[in-house]
Amino acid sequence: MNGKLLSELEKGSKNAQIKKRIINYYIENGDATIADLSKELDLSVPTTTKIIAEMTDDGFVIDYGKMETSGGRKPFIYGLNPASGYFVGVDIRRTFLNIGLINFKGEVMELRMNVPYLFENTPAALDELCSIVSSFIAEQGKKSDNILNITINISGRVNSETGYCYSAFYFEERPLSEILSDRLGYMVSVENDTRAMTFGEFMCGIAREERNIIFVNISWGVGIGIIIDGKVYYGESGYSGEFGHVSVFDNEILCHCGKKGCLETEASGSAIYRIFMERYKNGENSILSKELDKGKTINLGDIINAANNEDILSIEIIEEVGDKIGKYIAGLINIFNPGMLVIGGSLAATGDYIALPIKSAIRKYSLNLVNKDSRIVISKLKEKAGVIGACMLARKKVLELSR
Repeated sequence: MNGKLLSELEKGSKNAQIKKRIINYYIENGDATIADLSKELDLSVPTTTKIIAEMTDDGFVIDYGKMETSGGRKPFIYGLNPASGYFVGVDIRRTFLNIGLINFKGEVMELRMNVPYLFENTPAALDELCSIVSSFIAEQGKKSDNILNITINISGRVNSETGYCYSAFYFEERPLSEILSDRLGYMVSVENDTRAMTFGEFMCGIAREERNIIFVNISWGVGIGIIIDGKVYYGESGYSGEFGHVSVFDNEILCHCGKKGCLETEASGSAIYRIFMERYKNGENSILSKELDKGKTINLGDIINAANNEDILSIEIIEEVGDKIGKYIAGLINIFNPGMLVIGGSLAATGDYIALPIKSAIRKYSLNLVNKDSRIVISKLKEKAGVIGACMLARKKVLELSR
């Protein structure tokens, strides 16, 4: 059934475009009568009736029976069949991944967080990724027959339109999306992790009612996602959002991009980790000191948990980094004047410890007339933003209309 449904939606015909519009209408507005649909789509009632009949036969649409009315002829209600298509989202992190499945209505059917996975730029890591995704799909039973797209988030320079990823798994001249499609047996798309998080927050999180958004992903690195007038902004070449690699510091710290002075060398999760370890080695105390004294290794998550358990050293470092990054976020607000700026990523879990210094710096460094209508908020979806966004983007890619 997967092949039939997907081939129907992939057709470039006018009829296929109308069917996509109908599905998008049902997703955004819910069930409707043929009269309502024909009015919304500016089609005749006979044409709409014919297309709905085809979509019912194909399994996209369900006849929900007659509408209850106070009198007169009762019209039939039609709506999207949620089981006619499923979409998989994969959000790759440094030491684990999150994977989920939604139906055509966007309802989460399966969500697995913190699946062990070591993200390395090696063929073995790519093999392991494919193995995890394949196992997840196999466990979905009959739903796997109707999976229409898989979207996989990867940090760094990812072009979702061409399917190329230049930050990881660039072992062949072919697009990574094509390689993954061949290996997994489904249509696969790749996406930048921060853009996926942004879209997840826009579709299902705190930014649902907004049209102009900046999402700041403060994790091991730093990136931004931008939504302008309700649409994800990709930039001319598909690589917008490399906020962490703006050169702002006069330092000798080498960024993973190969340059020095990048924002994320002093204002990111990796910077927090480095500074914490330096201060510990200089004799400053923390609730993590006992573990470190025993020779145990800690990670960024441990520092975040320590801050949330009122560890003074961790809180101080996070607040210092919040102030630094807030100064440059103020510049983003001056440029884009967003309705909402969402603080997301791993550091969002620290709540006000990261948010308050950012807000203070924004008030200090951005223009009052520009920032007065910009709400600064913490991500609602938090660690789920990436995987939910990947699922929603998988659906969006199938339903995009031809230009």
